[in-house]
Amino acid sequence: MADRVANKVFGLGALLPALALSACAGVPTPPRPFYPAVDVAAIAETTPVGTAAADAADDPAIWRNAANPAASLIVGTDKKAGLYAYGLDGKVRDFIAAGLLNNVDLREVRPGMILVAASDRSDRANPKIALFRLDGTTGKLSALGAQTFLPAGHGPAEAYGFCMGAGMGSGELARAYVVLKDGTVAESALMEQGGAVQAQFLRKVKFATQSEGCVVDDRTGTLYVAEEDVGIWRVDLRSAALTAAAFAMVGPDKGLVDDVEGLALAPQGADGGWLVASSQGDNAYALFDLKTAAPAGRFRIAAGEFGATSETDGIELILGDFGAGFSEGLFVAQDGDNAPSAQNFKLVPWESVRTALILKVTD
Repeated sequence: MADRVANKVFGLGALLPALALSACAGVPTPPRPFYPAVDVAAIAETTPVGTAAADAADDPAIWRNAANPAASLIVGTDKKAGLYAYGLDGKVRDFIAAGLLNNVDLREVRPGMILVAASDRSDRANPKIALFRLDGTTGKLSALGAQTFLPAGHGPAEAYGFCMGAGMGSGELARAYVVLKDGTVAESALMEQGGAVQAQFLRKVKFATQSEGCVVDDRTGTLYVAEEDVGIWRVDLRSAALTAAAFAMVGPDKGLVDDVEGLALAPQGADGGWLVASSQGDNAYALFDLKTAAPAGRFRIAAGEFGATSETDGIELILGDFGAGFSEGLFVAQDGDNAPSAQNFKLVPWESVRTALILKVTD
């Protein structure tokens, strides 16, 4: 119990003198921080992506089948080739060749209509949103086309991060947020027109340096964005103009190591719960209280039957019953080193994380 409590509050004070001494000694490249974290294990993994010997798997999204939770589906990008659909057994249900897709998200915008969208950087000068439909029964993916979303004259830009939120206007299926590699986040409305899904640019917000991971909390109308070498920002989507406020910055007081990558939510109640971030620099995942931004613990996916994760890019978390093994929710993380196989995604029960970090569940 003492070790678990120490991990929960990070035990970071002991690390600060060592870091300071390294800086004073003038070491050109001091060792990267490696903060304490509790260990959890994956209980399943996906079939590796088809692109071998490369940084290829990137970002997952989860569709929960409310009628049959065990038949839920995961989609994940091979950023060199296209998009996969997997079952909870990790087996491939479908693959669609779609070019250089980086981040992906999905929304069940109405019964039977699972809209999947991804940042498409196949054309580095003309970023697009690639759109798909996921069949919840068969797991098959069908392409709905790729939409440009920036206004004319925007100049060269590379689509990088991506997430979706609930529609906020009449006729909107969803709101799309494309994080360009230069730190610009473009908001678009996804509209169904004439049987096709169109993207209509609305507004944007700019971060100073390279950014990627993002997630939307529909309950509060808040967008969270990871500026990789800086930290996590929150943006009020209900305000007239998009402006950013600091949420959790890289550093020992937050237990967050650059690069900050994927973001996911564990909501509780009307506005509570936790934000989960991939602390890629020390192969861990950091939790923050959504109300206070206070650190709430850290965990790692340790070696076990399905191996550890490292250098994680995208993550996803959906709470709720997913059947045997995942009764409280499903956490999925990209594994940057799945040697000797190609990269893949690891599946972890949320209950394992919650109990390891002694997180209090409330209504």
